[in-house]
Amino acid sequence: MKLLSATLAGAAALCLAAASWAQEPDATPPVVPDLPDLQEQETAADIPLPDPGPAEGLDAADVEAWLDGYMPYALASGDIAGAVVTVVSDGDILLSKGYGYADIETRTPVDPSRTLFRPGSVSKLITWTAVMQLAEQGRIDLDADINTYLDFDIPAIDGPVTLRHVLRHTPGFQESVKYLMLDSEEGFLELGEYLRGNVPEVLFPAGEVPAYSNYATALAGHIVAEVSGMSFDDYVEANIFEPLGMTRSTFRQPLPEGFDAEMSSGYMRASDGDPRPFEMVTPAPAGSMSATGDDMGRFMIAHLAGGGPILGEDAARAMHTEADRKFPPLNAMTLGFYEQDRNGVRSVGHGGDTTLFHSNLHLYLDEGVGLYISMNSTGRNGASGRIRNALFEGFTDRYFPVEADERPTLDTAAEHGRMMAGSYENSRVIRTNFLASVYLMGQIKVGLNADDELVTDFMRTPAGAPKRWREVEPFVWQEVGGADRLAARVEDGRVTGFSMEPVSPFMAFTPVPWQRSSALLMPLIGIALGALALTVVLWPVRAVVRWRYRAPFPLEGRRAWAWRAVRLGALLSLAHLGLWMFLVTSSMSNLSRMTDALEPWVLALLIGAIIPLSALAVSVWNAVAVWTGPSSWFGKAWSLVIVASFVILVWFLAAAGFLSFTLAF
Repeated sequence: MKLLSATLAGAAALCLAAASWAQEPDATPPVVPDLPDLQEQETAADIPLPDPGPAEGLDAADVEAWLDGYMPYALASGDIAGAVVTVVSDGDILLSKGYGYADIETRTPVDPSRTLFRPGSVSKLITWTAVMQLAEQGRIDLDADINTYLDFDIPAIDGPVTLRHVLRHTPGFQESVKYLMLDSEEGFLELGEYLRGNVPEVLFPAGEVPAYSNYATALAGHIVAEVSGMSFDDYVEANIFEPLGMTRSTFRQPLPEGFDAEMSSGYMRASDGDPRPFEMVTPAPAGSMSATGDDMGRFMIAHLAGGGPILGEDAARAMHTEADRKFPPLNAMTLGFYEQDRNGVRSVGHGGDTTLFHSNLHLYLDEGVGLYISMNSTGRNGASGRIRNALFEGFTDRYFPVEADERPTLDTAAEHGRMMAGSYENSRVIRTNFLASVYLMGQIKVGLNADDELVTDFMRTPAGAPKRWREVEPFVWQEVGGADRLAARVEDGRVTGFSMEPVSPFMAFTPVPWQRSSALLMPLIGIALGALALTVVLWPVRAVVRWRYRAPFPLEGRRAWAWRAVRLGALLSLAHLGLWMFLVTSSMSNLSRMTDALEPWVLALLIGAIIPLSALAVSVWNAVAVWTGPSSWFGKAWSLVIVASFVILVWFLAAAGFLSFTLAF
């Protein structure tokens, strides 16, 4: 009975989840850290926004007063322990200041010159600078097959992957999360071992689709080590950190002696008061750096100075300006940086996330100004994402303002909006293993409202409302009340993809084929699970009723065996699916579980797919037995409902990756 109760409870939970996803198809899935993800747009509406106000000019006193009026209140409202903000201008650090605490228990304040933060994927800018140094020296060809520099093969579609593709997030790789992040040194892999053992599937032809990849950047760091003959850590220390005086920066994990005492604690929420372990980032060149705010200021100064002592002007200019524009006129990837133009001001930068630390770096290229922020907590409802984005927008609007240009809505808004409406999936996706389930249930929807505006619930305004977009150019939409834009690619009269700022440089959204559409599949799986659960529930209920009234079992022979077998199949299939969902949710809630230790459980459940497949066959046998015997019309109809339910279940399992016989994830 305990097994039965647990199974039914799991089935009920799955039905509720399916119904929830059916009603809220715009929800986004859990997203792997280390990039500005879509979930950050949907945060608590009561996190304060900075008042951009008017400013006479950019000077330290004004910037400090403005930040002091925003940061403490924002951190307190967002439940964030501490942050560092660094502003550079005209070749100097204009202001570098800590807010809140590096450690709550000891009440240690953030010191911008000594406290280490984890900038996450902002680390990639160091790695890509190293690649460009070697390219500048002629030791690396950005357009050569990347396998030229490796002793293992990287697959590709329609032509080789190159380092230029890697710098632009267009190698075409599927998302990879195995060994991405650990909470201890146990199981930590050396970079080369990690890369050889976790080569991702290729989903897109190289160079065609922007799809953010941590694996690809780690690959670039490995190539730096192979070509230079030094370890990656030794190379960046000798060729980037030392020339810039970045003495409080390191990629090494665990932290070297002398650094660990200055490392900020990391929190999910400040109110928890419970620091989490130091995060071990296995693809280290993609996000393992620890650095102070002052050191990040030195790095920004070098790039704003045309490369400073670490890079020639031509290479630096290429990193800042050679844009790969997949969705004109939106912001695009350059070589490592991505565009963040606002108010007509040219800017590039990068965001970064670990599980605990959240950062942004921005370079205003023509103004010689840089802005960096890093926070040591995720905060309430992901508040760190809202705070850093609002800081960038408020800083830009205050010091580089522009009058809003209200562009009229085109007459084609309704027609083109109807073409856009539908379900889409993110290019940063998993399709070939069990984690495809996360992305299946996280597909997004674009709708059209009564004012012929596009509505994207998965992207939110600072007030927490769904973003709305007006068409201002053919297939280009402007955010209502904002500066972001959305653009679509149209081929043969149909939308083949779109993107929007701020994620347009490294993410695209493509229409979902019907067989993988959650808008179709999730309501169906909810109904199917409900039917199977009801079938299981009524099995013991009918037995109790027969016992109570001393009634004989009405079936015999093969019909009796088929009747019992199909119900047992439903019970075991629900249990099998419930175990899959438990494995997925528990693994995604703690990425440190995504290691080889998970493989036996994945393998067992993959082998367990024989249960629903066999149950489907049994349901057909049962239906034949029912229809060829003396059954009521309801019994015959219900036998077909059971067959249909198992068909839908198997369809769901295939779409969710639960039938993909692979241990690569």
